[in-house]
Amino acid sequence: MYLKEHTISTQHAQQMSKITNMIREDIQESGVKEGTVLVFSPHTTAGFTINENADPDVVHDMLLGFDKVFPTEQPYYRHMEGNSHAHMKTSLVGPSQTLIIHKGEIIFGIWQDLYFCEFDGPRNRKFYVKIVEG
Repeated sequence: MYLKEHTISTQHAQQMSKITNMIREDIQESGVKEGTVLVFSPHTTAGFTINENADPDVVHDMLLGFDKVFPTEQPYYRHMEGNSHAHMKTSLVGPSQTLIIHKGEIIFGIWQDLYFCEFDGPRNRKFYVKIVEG
């Protein structure tokens, strides 16, 4: 088994950062050819999603859509830190993703990549990668 902690610095209040290549490097370092990868964020205002990598407008539109559903400021939010919207967005995308490794590579659709989703930045974040053979 392989476990690695990564750090990522986000630059904006909300952003989606492609991290697929980081995970590919971890797979290569682990030597695992067949198995699974679990990526996990220990934060309640940041998570992961798998989505389109070809058109950057998709990321823009996703963040815009998240804001429409979960606006940053609402008079009825009660959480004192003022980031209830970020907690809701993270609950929607989730704190983790599981990927399949086959022949030493991640199985993705042609247009897919893995994104770290920041909803309460900018911040210095960490996330974990667990690779299991089998």
